[in-house]
Amino acid sequence: MVEAGITRDELDRRRGPPAARHDQRGSVSVLAAAVMLMVVVMALATADVARALAAASRAQAAADAAALAAAQQIVEPASGESPESVAARFADENGAELVSCDCSAGGQEAVATVRVEISGLLLLRSGRSTTATARAVIDLSGAG
Repeated sequence: MVEAGITRDELDRRRGPPAARHDQRGSVSVLAAAVMLMVVVMALATADVARALAAASRAQAAADAAALAAAQQIVEPASGESPESVAARFADENGAELVSCDCSAGGQEAVATVRVEISGLLLLRSGRSTTATARAVIDLSGAG
């Protein structure tokens, strides 16, 4: 009903026109949808960054293994393989591709650079890769 002493027309005038009362309906739903979309995009971006960091870690481990294997082959050539082929084998066994190896027989160091593909990206385009370089120095001064 109508409040004591106030007519329905007076009450409607105080509330304002119907369009003014209802023009904000649904704005919370649009805002909530936008926030949810932003949360999903942030989650996908976070997952991509995590995959890239994992690939960088794998690349560094593969580069370390390749450089150490090449240095070992320079010091003690156990097989007929060159230090470069040993480095390539160790890089491959660690999920990487040997890009370059400065590890000549008789040298004093082995420097290996490897590449690892970043796979399974959710937000960024595929086909990205990361590289890592490791250096193993041969010091025979303490041998004796």
